[in-house]
Amino acid sequence: MVRRGGSVDPSKFKDERFELHSIPAFDSGRPEFLLGSQIGSSKQIVQPDDVMISKIVPHIRRSSVVGHSSGSRQIASGEWIVFRSERIYPHYLRHVLISDQFNSQFMATVSGVGGSLLRARPAEVAKIKVPLPPIPEQRRIAAILDKADALRAKRREAIAKLDQLLQSVFLEMFGDPVENPKGWLKLPLEELCERSEDIKCGPFGTQLAKSEFTTEGVPLWGIKNVNAMFKRPTEEFVSTDTAERLIAYSIQPGDIVMTRKGTVGNCAIYPQGFPLGIMHSDLLRLRVSEKLCIPAFVSHQLHESKDVAHQLSLISGGAIMPGINVGKLKKLKVFVPPLADQRKFATAVENIERQKRDLQAHSIKLDDLFYSLQQFAFAGEL
Repeated sequence: MVRRGGSVDPSKFKDERFELHSIPAFDSGRPEFLLGSQIGSSKQIVQPDDVMISKIVPHIRRSSVVGHSSGSRQIASGEWIVFRSERIYPHYLRHVLISDQFNSQFMATVSGVGGSLLRARPAEVAKIKVPLPPIPEQRRIAAILDKADALRAKRREAIAKLDQLLQSVFLEMFGDPVENPKGWLKLPLEELCERSEDIKCGPFGTQLAKSEFTTEGVPLWGIKNVNAMFKRPTEEFVSTDTAERLIAYSIQPGDIVMTRKGTVGNCAIYPQGFPLGIMHSDLLRLRVSEKLCIPAFVSHQLHESKDVAHQLSLISGGAIMPGINVGKLKKLKVFVPPLADQRKFATAVENIERQKRDLQAHSIKLDDLFYSLQQFAFAGEL
């Protein structure tokens, strides 16, 4: 089922326009169209109806079907394993490749030390057996799963549009932070805090050893929790005694928590109703004074403002976000309009987040339905 279609070095065809299928292109939803001079290394040659699955970071189920010819040579980066067979309908195979049944076997072919270094081994992937009903039945199953998958995509699109709406509300109320057309006061973050230690980095390894982690007690929060906006529960805790010793590194409801490694610069507000927690060393805490500003308003600027990104690029020697630390965070300047205006924006944030929660709950139900349909389909029961 897995065949090689040859390769090409686009750099030898500098003025030719190629249709490139890469992992970033997949994540953006469409292939890139680039001149050969813009592509740095040899690529696989693919053709319409080839089915691809990403062999890197294999737990993220990336699979797609190469579309109709655009008139440009179609090529794919080496991160893709390419399938080509007349015995299987391409869109049926794509659904097989992202199914639970296939993924569990796919993960067993993986080698590497973890994270982005994990790779599925094509020779082992080729040995995985897949259900192969007659072509007409494959088409019928694919059509049903395509419809269910389209509903999931529409729900994700609706959630993404709510994020865009929030940014539109911000720009309408306060203007572009880069141009600052309304002349708002801009202050460094350190002036929005009551104490210098309100901006703090998490404890280093010498201050908190892994041997001190427990399975219950005071929650210990890390990057993955911030990236999930604290909707992902932590599995790590510390004892009450350890938490008291590390009280300077605590986070409490209303604190803005930022990642300083990995997904650098992501922000989340520690939710109301959550217990006092301790942050990992890869996080930064910003505890602003609500006499001066509203956390939701400041957090949005840190996460979305191009002006903040520009300041960070200057602070970090031209690279956006890397190397952020307490000293750099303290110097970042943000808008500080009247509290009444900030509260109006915070109310908009709350309303939009409520709509997102409703859509996300519905999205989970659609996912459950889709996975159930997959199981029935590949068991021959659909």
